[in-house]
Amino acid sequence: MAILSGDYTNLNYEEMAAAIGLKPKHMPMLLASFVEEAGSAIEQVQNAITSNDFTALAAQAHAIKGSAGNLRLNELYEMTKDMELSAKANDTSFDYQGHLDAVKCLMDTITL
Repeated sequence: MAILSGDYTNLNYEEMAAAIGLKPKHMPMLLASFVEEAGSAIEQVQNAITSNDFTALAAQAHAIKGSAGNLRLNELYEMTKDMELSAKANDTSFDYQGHLDAVKCLMDTITL
């Protein structure tokens, strides 16, 4: 389960919108909502990592994964999927903090 890298600074709203069946003009609003909601979930993931709460970690990773997948943010989707599955398996050897740090870096590249 690799830590991925990516760059979302130049998202193509037309391609994203076409992939999910929306108009490009709606993408900035959807991305802004995603960034806000994911920010809260990322905080909760950090708390869950700190307290070894695999149930909360899996739930919050799942929430980010679903939204990232819907928006076709594939690197975010893959990393949060790995986090979710590992947390569901109570895998103590998984690098949750490394993945979360990479998720934060990817999130920071989303420009609105």
